[in-house]
Amino acid sequence: MELTGNTIFITGGTSGIGRGIAEALHRLGNQVIISGRRAALLEEVTAAHPGMASITLDVTSLDSIRAAAAELIERYPDLNVVFNNAGFMPFDDVSGPVDDEVAQLLITTNLLGPIRVTSALIEHLKTRPEATVLYTSSVLAFVPIASNAIYSATKAALHAYALSQRFQLRNTSVRVQEIAPPWVDTDLIYKSGDPRAMPLPEFVEQTLAALATDAPEVIVEAIRPMRDNPGAGEHALFEAFNQSLVENPIPTGV
Repeated sequence: MELTGNTIFITGGTSGIGRGIAEALHRLGNQVIISGRRAALLEEVTAAHPGMASITLDVTSLDSIRAAAAELIERYPDLNVVFNNAGFMPFDDVSGPVDDEVAQLLITTNLLGPIRVTSALIEHLKTRPEATVLYTSSVLAFVPIASNAIYSATKAALHAYALSQRFQLRNTSVRVQEIAPPWVDTDLIYKSGDPRAMPLPEFVEQTLAALATDAPEVIVEAIRPMRDNPGAGEHALFEAFNQSLVENPIPTGV
């Protein structure tokens, strides 16, 4: 991905990783359009970064996605980068009954949302000389956290989807890149300064450097062993990783 001269749409751009990358790409001179459900928060972020734009979007609503896509194409015909980043990460306990309402919302937000957003914009992206679709998955696509089982499953599914879409777009002007973050110190769960979490500025810096390459997956070096985990021996690392979190839980602020 070229890091300058783009018109970039970012879902979930009002906080955490989405906001951090939006601000960095804005500083590089790109036209950045962020989205979210809360108009006041969108206004707060764009006011702090003159030239950044916003559009209201609920990624759980197909009608909202279609309306936002039509508005984007009309207002920003040079749109050439779509960054699917919106998501949330609740804890769950799948050793007992699952909260079906939460599970459906999680799958709709984290998996169907990116699929639908890209679907609504893909034909436009194909008209651009160079275009990129970005997905934020997670290292948990490869080594799930048992206490966030459904979240981890949505990210594994999104990874599989990105692989297939990349292949099917191979003869077009659209490339697909997947950003698989480690635990980054944001408010996705609770911004706590935990030393196991990667500071957001460091993550953004390393991610932009990797985005500028042709790498299909954008990962920071610290998580490469976890990315390389899937395989016949994956269970040992999974067990050790999750046991470490049982013994030293992720802080939640509760």
